[in-house]
Amino acid sequence: MLPSNRNRQQPRAGRSWSFSEMDFSDPKRKPRFLSKLLMLAFLTAMCILMLTHPQYHSSCPSVFAVHEPGVTHVLVTGGAGYIGSHAALRLLTDSYRVTIVDNLSRGNIGAIKVLQKLFPQPGRLQFIYADLGDAKSVNRIFSENAFDAVMHFAAVAYVGESTLEPLRYYHNITANTLVVLEAMASHGVRTLIYSSTCATYGEPEKMPITEETPQVPINPYGKAKKMAEEIILDFSKSTDLAVMILRYFNVIGSDPEGRLGEAPRPELREHGRISGACFDAALGIIPGLKVKGTDYETPDGTCIRDYIDVTDLVDAHVKALDKAQRGKVGIYNVGTGKGRSVKEFVDACKKATGADIKIDYFPRRPGDYAEVYSDPTKINRDLNWTAQRTDLLESLRVAWRWQKLHRSGYGPPLAATI
Repeated sequence: MLPSNRNRQQPRAGRSWSFSEMDFSDPKRKPRFLSKLLMLAFLTAMCILMLTHPQYHSSCPSVFAVHEPGVTHVLVTGGAGYIGSHAALRLLTDSYRVTIVDNLSRGNIGAIKVLQKLFPQPGRLQFIYADLGDAKSVNRIFSENAFDAVMHFAAVAYVGESTLEPLRYYHNITANTLVVLEAMASHGVRTLIYSSTCATYGEPEKMPITEETPQVPINPYGKAKKMAEEIILDFSKSTDLAVMILRYFNVIGSDPEGRLGEAPRPELREHGRISGACFDAALGIIPGLKVKGTDYETPDGTCIRDYIDVTDLVDAHVKALDKAQRGKVGIYNVGTGKGRSVKEFVDACKKATGADIKIDYFPRRPGDYAEVYSDPTKINRDLNWTAQRTDLLESLRVAWRWQKLHRSGYGPPLAATI
């Protein structure tokens, strides 16, 4: 039997400790209190650090920071934009892991929200607001994520605007591509799908345009893209980088299921695509359509272009990603191989919208060229890619359905009753 001590003071059951109950006059308790106070201060500081630096939220790394067998993690720059968002949609549909980086200067947060709603599962999609011109931010993004490939769409992309703001175009396209390449080199990312343009060819003497057609761009947009291509090609010579450069033509259309569309900022509509201008005229947002240039050496005097549906375009990107090989470079034109005049396009737009669009004719736009259409033989052969949506009227009808329901872009569907 254990000895009992009747004089021993009984412990206080269920005592609730509080700062007011502590006896600071007891020298044995004071050090214990100070240690608790220091621990509390330390934990508070850690909480603040965790809240302000998301990478410290957990000792377990994010799924985006780990290479997972069987999962390809693609960084989509400019993924909030028209083409980039459609590419992200296709990648996510095909079970790729996607990180979108965009500064939203031309992109739409509404497109990001649509994608997040469609793919809410953990580890599928993340959006990072960042500017590719900030090398420190870009390097941090690469250090915190395990990318397997980069699809580089991010760029300002209006020919007319490039003649007014050339330095902006060289910085945004050429310099920012260099930042991306440096980050890829530093963090061992070895696959690049680069979004280029037929504007790098300028005004070729012969049609159709092949990949061997001399590149003689005539505007800052085309020149900036060509410079970026040259940097990529020079870098690839000293590395085992897998490179695919896609030079595409005039993009039209939208997601056939109506989830995404084209929604340029109002102040940029003047520089935008002809399809956007046609739809704005049909909706009464602008009084009519401005056709710039009627004296080109073409059958009806208006420019001839190769119009490629955005769904076909992103299909080409996915096939390029699938076929990319380390140490090899692929350069491909992405087009239908058929040219259509602006007048033909306007007539098709009138049919698609059912609107009597007023047409105003103006002098040529600075930096434009008369006739451009592709020879898609190489991409047909190497990537087994062929444009499927070649009916101009149908592509415009699909795009028009989205535009009718989204007069304010990705804002509230103000035009639902049209």
